[in-house]
Amino acid sequence: MDFRDQVDLDPSQVEDAGGSGGGGGGFSGLPGGMIIGGGGIVSLIALVLVFVLNNVGGGGEPAQRQPPSNLSEQCQTGKDADQSEKCRVVGVVNSIQDYWKQEISEYRVAKTVLYSGRLRTGCGSASSAAGPFYCPGDQRVYLDLSFFDQLHTEFGAKGGPFAQAYVIAHEYGHHVQNLLGTLDQGSSVPIELQADCYAGVWAQNATRTGFYDKPFTRAEISEALDAAAAVGDDRIQERTTGRIDPESFTHGSSEQRVNAFQRGYEKGSPADCDLGELR
Repeated sequence: MDFRDQVDLDPSQVEDAGGSGGGGGGFSGLPGGMIIGGGGIVSLIALVLVFVLNNVGGGGEPAQRQPPSNLSEQCQTGKDADQSEKCRVVGVVNSIQDYWKQEISEYRVAKTVLYSGRLRTGCGSASSAAGPFYCPGDQRVYLDLSFFDQLHTEFGAKGGPFAQAYVIAHEYGHHVQNLLGTLDQGSSVPIELQADCYAGVWAQNATRTGFYDKPFTRAEISEALDAAAAVGDDRIQERTTGRIDPESFTHGSSEQRVNAFQRGYEKGSPADCDLGELR
C-alpha cells in the first residue's frame, strides 16, 4: 500500500504518547467491562484480554516509559509514510478521515493516540491488554503498535501494512457510529460487524482521498481478510479455552467478520452496512 510520495500528511491527527502514558492501574474491565456506547471502550478484541492479560501490561510493573516521537517533524509527506511505521499510521488515519469527511457532513476529526503500557482515557484507565480501542468519551482511537506483532505471533495472522490499516479503519468505524448515534444501538456483534463493513467501504474508496496512487491489490485486501478472521470470536475462544461458545460472542465469528469487510469492500457504500443485515 504505497502512498503518493508528495501528498501532504497531517500529523496533528495522531499523537504519540510514548510508553506507560499516564497510568495508574490496569484496564478497568475484563470482557464484561468492554461495553458499547455510554462512554465505554469499544475494542477490536474483547476476548483477547483472556489470552494476553498476563503478557501485555495487565499485571506486574508498568512498562518503562518510552519517549514520544515528534511526528510533526518526521511525518510530512507520503514518502515518509512509506518509510516509517508511525508515519504510515498518520497516512492511514488521514486517508480514513478524509473519506468520512466526504461522506458525513457532521464528521468530526478524531485523534489517534499511540501508546504502550498504560494510560488514562476519557473512558477510564486502560492498558495495552485492551487491544486497539475507540473511546466515545473523548472521541479518540488508542493504538499500541506492538499489537500488530502480537496479531501475527499470537493469533496467527499474516500481518502486513494493510492488516494494520484494517484495524485502524475498524476503530474509526466506531467513531462514525458514535457520530451517527448508532454506537449504542443493538447488540455488540452487529456493532462490531458494521465497523468491519465500514473498514471495507473505506478500502474500496481510499483512492478518492488522494493519499494512494492506485487501488489496493488483491494481496493487500487478503491481509485485511486474514486479520479479520484471526480476531473472530470463534478463533480466539478455540485458541484460549479450547472450545467455542457462540452465545458468548461479542464481535462475531471469523466468517462473519470476513464477510462484513468483504461486503463493505464490494459494495463500496456505507448504506450497505446496515446493522440489521450484519448478523
